[in-house]
Amino acid sequence: QVHVVESGGGLVQAGGSLRLSCAASGRTFSSYAMGWFRQAPGKEREFVTAISWSSGSTYYADSVKGRFTISRDNAKNTVYLQMNSLKPEDTAVYYCAAGTTVRGIATLKATFGYDYWGQGTQVTVSS
Repeated sequence: QVHVVESGGGLVQAGGSLRLSCAASGRTFSSYAMGWFRQAPGKEREFVTAISWSSGSTYYADSVKGRFTISRDNAKNTVYLQMNSLKPEDTAVYYCAAGTTVRGIATLKATFGYDYWGQGTQVTVSS
């Protein structure tokens, strides 16, 4: 099995930046993709960004393009989410996930495409 742990959340003012980390342990060698999702109070969990482990291709939700960047450290089995120009609407619990059975872009961007999830880290952006 795979264990996923997020860290780096906090409270920032609008326009500020945060960097989230996601460390994966266990049998991660066969992971097809790792992604970030977020969930605000009363709302459904939504796709933020993901990276294909084999190719390095990245995908972003329209709402974060140009502001967020996903990257990886292969040696550490770690992915990062650099968040710049943060907005109050970015406030949510951010979850990192590993998908070992993801196939195609559709499943890469969907919660059902991932089988291992972290505990979540709170990001709060004040206006």
